[in-house]
Amino acid sequence: MEANRILVVEDDKDIREGIDIYLRNQGYLVFQAGDGVEGLAIIEKEEIHLAIVDIMMPRMDGITMMMKVREKGYEFPVIMLSAKSEEVDKIMGLNMGADDYVTKPFTTMELLARVNSHLRRHSRYLEALSKAAEPDKGTYHTLGGIEVNEETVEVFVDGNPVKLTPIEFKILLLLIKNPGRVFSADEIYERIWNEKAINTDTIMVHIRKIREKIEIDPKNPKYLKVVWGVGYKMEKQ
Repeated sequence: MEANRILVVEDDKDIREGIDIYLRNQGYLVFQAGDGVEGLAIIEKEEIHLAIVDIMMPRMDGITMMMKVREKGYEFPVIMLSAKSEEVDKIMGLNMGADDYVTKPFTTMELLARVNSHLRRHSRYLEALSKAAEPDKGTYHTLGGIEVNEETVEVFVDGNPVKLTPIEFKILLLLIKNPGRVFSADEIYERIWNEKAINTDTIMVHIRKIREKIEIDPKNPKYLKVVWGVGYKMEKQ
């Protein structure tokens, strides 16, 4: 079985090469880039399964690169690297299509755990997509005007297709399969990531992005509701 191919985009050579060595020791095939321009060039030439992208870089920063990656239709997972002072940039990165972020300084074990987790989930997502052509395999969940096909990984709102990221799809699926039930941010994180809850701020960002895609008026949602101080739920219709 071919090794997963990981792109590391980081302007600090010592950090970049340290990540490279550790990932290679774990059996991954690693590509290095010193900024967003180099990173995009590699993506155009090579099949990449996951990218680790620093936020602050010369020529092209990580958020700009992230925007261009998603604009070009690439859907592989992206983990952003950020300093503690870049809280706003973390949220921007997630809004632009990143899947997760790790704050510097980080341990190699923490980063590897995130890499392994996202690669597993993306692999399952691709397997689900590959079943889309199989007839009569759909498992449907409907709520009002929302329809979710669990097998083909499709979402429709009032008959119109809506494109969600793999993580957004999993969160929506969890909530729509349990209408009326309130899930805390910690519980959503643990169910989606299959690990102890950390960085639950990411859940808030993903919830907001889902609302923007499924709600007519995201600021006055009909479906995806916040239960203040408790969590999130899909409102029974």
